[in-house]
Amino acid sequence: MEASERPQLPLDAVTDGTVRVVGDRLVIENLSVNDECSARVVRERAAGGHGPADTVTKAVEIGARVLENEETTVNVDYVQAALERGVGKVSKELAEQADAAVEGLAEQITAAFGPERSDSVQAQIKDIIAAASHEQRHAISTMFSAEGGANPLADFKGAVVRALAASDAKRQSESEENRKVIAALQREVVELKEGREADHRVAEAEEAGTRKGFTFEERVHAAVERLASTRGDCASHTGGEAAEGGGKKGDTLVEIGAASGPPTGRIIFEAKDKKLSKNDAWKELNEGMGARAAGFGILVVAGDDRVPAGRETLTEYEGNKLIVALDREEPDSLALEVAYRLAAARLAMARDRELQVDAVSVRDAAQEAVTLLKHAQAIRSTLTGIKTSSDKARTNLDTLVEALKLKLEKIESLVAED
Repeated sequence: MEASERPQLPLDAVTDGTVRVVGDRLVIENLSVNDECSARVVRERAAGGHGPADTVTKAVEIGARVLENEETTVNVDYVQAALERGVGKVSKELAEQADAAVEGLAEQITAAFGPERSDSVQAQIKDIIAAASHEQRHAISTMFSAEGGANPLADFKGAVVRALAASDAKRQSESEENRKVIAALQREVVELKEGREADHRVAEAEEAGTRKGFTFEERVHAAVERLASTRGDCASHTGGEAAEGGGKKGDTLVEIGAASGPPTGRIIFEAKDKKLSKNDAWKELNEGMGARAAGFGILVVAGDDRVPAGRETLTEYEGNKLIVALDREEPDSLALEVAYRLAAARLAMARDRELQVDAVSVRDAAQEAVTLLKHAQAIRSTLTGIKTSSDKARTNLDTLVEALKLKLEKIESLVAED
């Protein structure tokens, strides 16, 4: 009912959208606005939690007020100019009519009394009438320019002036409101940009930290330090410290037996949260061992996918290197302990060359330990995704862990001094 009783605008004859005015409501359908600034403001405000429809509504309201203010100013100027033209036209017409009347009366008098005589009655009458006409024009001009009630247009002029003043006051008020809204929008846009830039900087900082491996490096050091404290060894986080021989290679340095006396050997741990080539991995370990005077180097990587190509975890290379893959978030695992203890056993064997060691038994025990560890890791992976039968799997896991520890203890007893 409302749509039929209240005035409406006709549908636009365009193909990209329709605009209808229903009473005090504006209905826009399928209208596409091709304006870069409008699109950017809607997107940025939407990213800040403002609905697109709310932003478009505010934009239309502000624009409508601006257009109305501009047309009001034009109308005021038009009314003032029209008034001035009307008053001038009235004065001109009155003057022309008075002149015509004088000329006509003069012609009649001249025809009756002889126009050749300058001092004739008709000439005097002409002068009198001309003077009267001048006074009349002056009186009319004075009357229309007066401010009081003598001016017949005083009420009209007063109404126009009041209307103009009210319109100007309204325009100024709305302009002030528009300025406030625009200022608020600008602040929101600036805040959105600053927030976006801050998020970008934080992301870059986090990415840089990840590239450097600090977080993973610190977690690996904490895990190594816990192992060292249970064995009477000392672990130092040396990743940011220069070595005596120069350079900062070697993230964690373990000194065997240093908790109770002079160290009997040194192991360096290099923690990497990225995949290295084989040559780069060996370069890192060799430089770390050289800088820290270590006899064994262990490369710790964050996951199996970061193991150098062509290399395997917990396999000894060149008699003094091992690679171990750990979980990035929880590097404190049995695999790290196996690598630690194998490296310590190798240093003990190298330190005392006269020690009688059954090399075959040591090798077999190490291989069995690695095999058991792989079984334990497989079971752990199974436990991660399987809920049922977990008690049985954990029992098997604990059994394998105990067997693994017995093998490691056997290795240490075989290389221990008599």
